Amino acid sequence: MQIHPVDIAIINAYLVLIVAAGLVLSRRAARNLDSYFLGGKAIPWPLLSLSNASGMFDITGTMWLIALLFVYGMKSIWIPWLWPSFNQVFLMVYLAVWLRRSNVLTGAEWIRTRFGSGRGAALSQISVVIFALVSVVGFLACAFQGIGKFSAALFPWPWHPNVYAVIFMSVTTLYVILGGMYGVVLTDIIQFIVLTVAAIAVAAIAIAKTTPESIAAAVPEGWGQLFFGWRLNLDWSQIIASVNDRIADDGYSLFGAFFMMMLFKGVLSSMAGPAPNYDMQRILATRTPRESALMSWFVSVIVFFPRYLLIGGIAVLALAFFSPELTSMGSEVEFEQILPYVIGNFIPVGLVGLVLAGLFAAFMSTFDSTVNAGAAYLVNDVYKRCIAPDAPQRQYILASYAASLLIVLVGMAFGFTGKSIHDVLQWIVAGLFGGYVAPNVLKWYWWRLNGFGYFAGMISGIVLALLLPVLLPRLAPLSGFPIIFALSTAACFIASLLTPSDDEETLKQFYSTVRPWGFWAPVHRKVVREYPLFRANRGFVRDMFNVAVGIVWQTTFPVLALTLVLRQYLLFTGAFILLVATSLILKATWFDNLERK
Repeated sequence: MQIHPVDIAIINAYLVLIVAAGLVLSRRAARNLDSYFLGGKAIPWPLLSLSNASGMFDITGTMWLIALLFVYGMKSIWIPWLWPSFNQVFLMVYLAVWLRRSNVLTGAEWIRTRFGSGRGAALSQISVVIFALVSVVGFLACAFQGIGKFSAALFPWPWHPNVYAVIFMSVTTLYVILGGMYGVVLTDIIQFIVLTVAAIAVAAIAIAKTTPESIAAAVPEGWGQLFFGWRLNLDWSQIIASVNDRIADDGYSLFGAFFMMMLFKGVLSSMAGPAPNYDMQRILATRTPRESALMSWFVSVIVFFPRYLLIGGIAVLALAFFSPELTSMGSEVEFEQILPYVIGNFIPVGLVGLVLAGLFAAFMSTFDSTVNAGAAYLVNDVYKRCIAPDAPQRQYILASYAASLLIVLVGMAFGFTGKSIHDVLQWIVAGLFGGYVAPNVLKWYWWRLNGFGYFAGMISGIVLALLLPVLLPRLAPLSGFPIIFALSTAACFIASLLTPSDDEETLKQFYSTVRPWGFWAPVHRKVVREYPLFRANRGFVRDMFNVAVGIVWQTTFPVLALTLVLRQYLLFTGAFILLVATSLILKATWFDNLERK
């Protein structure tokens, strides 16, 4: 497609603006590591929420979700539970508060508050750093592919997608290195505003250009239904036959079985707490434990509705007008072409620049947050802890610049050799995170898990996640999750029970500070002997009730956005009533009981 000079000028102005933001904030970010990676824990929680939401509004994931909506219709709302998208509910209800009480810089540093400073704790910290870096590189490789394919389809210059990816990654790296967390948060806020305006504009165009009848004519029966039975029962053979092949390849034909497996994996992953990425970093950057919970709550409020307005608008326009081109592609349907087609054919001059700036912002906001989080692990948990523990702050800041650059270069290298966006995302969310779940669930809820058990569970999980695609290439990533989870759990138990428990003082300090519920009775008795007024956390039933209500509450946001674009007003009304009801329940059972400190 040909981009008008006005739109190119808007994009260039946007790129200059965010790089300038990094330059302006570079002095403030360079004060110390706490300022560089956590903004000095002084950034208000609504701004951290906007930054976190912007990071989740990534271009690669958006392209993936557009393809899912095109293929699966309203049922695609459930598929992001693979991540799981409802982990923000667990965080807002209780886990963000538990994590923020630790008052540390990274997830690896948090390990010392749970396992102490012995050999097991050191091994555990190493395993978290390894996982963080592997996952960061995986996400960057996925982002590399997404921005490259998107840019190559949009711009008129006949460059390889990898060339575009290198250009945009380089620009983003510049302001990440200069501005640290301050730069990331400020630019994320700018990006979120641009994204939201672009999303509303695209949704409005889709509503104006299509009718419910034109959409219904372009999709199979059952496409617009939110709920499902054991089988998916979507037959595209009379419309775009090759889409049926996509459904078969995804393994979602038995949608009921897939949903149960996804829910099982999602609940366990959420109970493990945030992975060592930008989500955890935003929680640690809040000023108080209470603000960490509010930050996680606000992310759900602001991210799902505008994002699904954009997804719904693009998918609807593609269904109504782009289906013949997709049919002509035969068995090699390129869903990545949907986004540039819609932009090139339905968005007016001037607004194209804004939409493209918003989509590039989606890439940049995820990229900058991921790089900043990964560099924190390299500098704080490797360089500072093992190489230069007493270096001046200026040296740590320079090391942070180098770490950010190194992570980007490695991510680019893997991006050059990576598979499809879908394959990489599936491996990350189902395979790699399968190895993360077992030790990180047990660390919160079972006192006897020690540093050696945590290390054994993490390393065995990471190794299995890397080996399974090689040993069992036909095994779907989600099907591999139970295997990885079971073996990782066994490794945790065996290693923990064959080695001594962690230091008693460490366990008592962790339990009395974090105050988790779970299997902590032996530690609780020891704490009560010293502090008779200490009371155990009896909030398990209340928290699980709030989680269940919160998942329903969160799900109403994408439903509202899509039903608005599709003009399914009856379902829209039902979702709105459900949103109001669940909000009132959460006000009484969660917000009013949220500790104020």
